[in-house]
Amino acid sequence: MATTRNKILITGASSGLGEEMARRFAAMGRDLALCARRVERLDELRVELMHQNPNITVSVRALDVTDHDAVGEVFGALRDELGGLDRVIVNAGLGKGAKIGTGRAEANLQTARTNFVGALSQAEAALSIFREQKRGHLVFVSSISADRGLPGAKAAYSASKAAVASLGESLATELARTDIAVTTLLPGFIATDMSAKAGDSAALTATLDQGVTAMVDAIESETRRAALPGLKWRGIDAALRFLPNVLTDRMV
Repeated sequence: MATTRNKILITGASSGLGEEMARRFAAMGRDLALCARRVERLDELRVELMHQNPNITVSVRALDVTDHDAVGEVFGALRDELGGLDRVIVNAGLGKGAKIGTGRAEANLQTARTNFVGALSQAEAALSIFREQKRGHLVFVSSISADRGLPGAKAAYSASKAAVASLGESLATELARTDIAVTTLLPGFIATDMSAKAGDSAALTATLDQGVTAMVDAIESETRRAALPGLKWRGIDAALRFLPNVLTDRMV
């Protein structure tokens, strides 16, 4: 049975999915801890959210999730400011990439460091807090691309998101009989700046409102694994995971 999580930390909260999730949870009256590299944007968002709901607490911190030591320090400081953490949403991510072996390795390495190594650092910091307090909810924002290795410039991105999904599954299994819940979200195409730069199919792209509504609903219900938004992306998820490569090669 899902419980109300009143103190929520979100990484990558300065734009896109993280920013919109912050708005939704603020409207629900939740206290928020928001992290991103662009702290000036977080300061603006904090003012907006406090104006929207003056009864909540919104704390912000600059954070590069590839700095392992900083992740632990910032999570600890935000926990102290909010008087605890009930939920951590591991959302910070990059969509950079290049065909492997074409001399642009740094773009792929940055994506791998941010999306997976950074997620692992966040999981270490969050679960250190949750294990100590014996409760909490850890949420990973993976991607539908975790289902199937994508070719070309998206290879490193899909590999990094597959690693995140695998980490979420591992922890969900380990913690299944505890008061620490683990959710892994696998969003399809949702209209964000990252999605626009990636050239995602317009016909398959959900609006930001549709996408984040589905994400927040899955988070609030503490679903173990959710491909979203909607039946369309649940179907694509199943197809990519279970159909033979001779068919899925045509889909990617």
